Amino acid sequence: MRRTRWIAGPEPRGADPVVIALTAFRLHRGAHLPRACLAGWRLSRLWPELEGAVGLWLWAEPGARRIGSVSVWRSEADLRAFVRLPAHVAIMRAYRGRGELVSATWTSGASDLWEEARSHGVEYSEPLG
Repeated sequence: MRRTRWIAGPEPRGADPVVIALTAFRLHRGAHLPRACLAGWRLSRLWPELEGAVGLWLWAEPGARRIGSVSVWRSEADLRAFVRLPAHVAIMRAYRGRGELVSATWTSGASDLWEEARSHGVEYSEPLG
């Protein structure tokens, strides 16, 4: 698995619990992988400006045609605002039908959010990570 460095949002981590959203997308065809990765990377450029965003990791398992993210938010309302963002909606529409998407959302005060996200896994035959 490959992952990006931490992409910080405008909100500090702080001591309060945060909302974590784990997404995993398995493409049906490897030919779609480069463009899907690029779309996610372009969307991540918005992170430093997104209200309520604490940070983000993007990850990929190219051999398994899997990509995804672990995003960290100040609140569930901030996460919902991101999901409605036109740039996010456009990506979701563009890749609808090109793979299988699974996600999980929870609130956490853990110090190692990446490891916690890995432990949540996703609904595939092999675990995340």
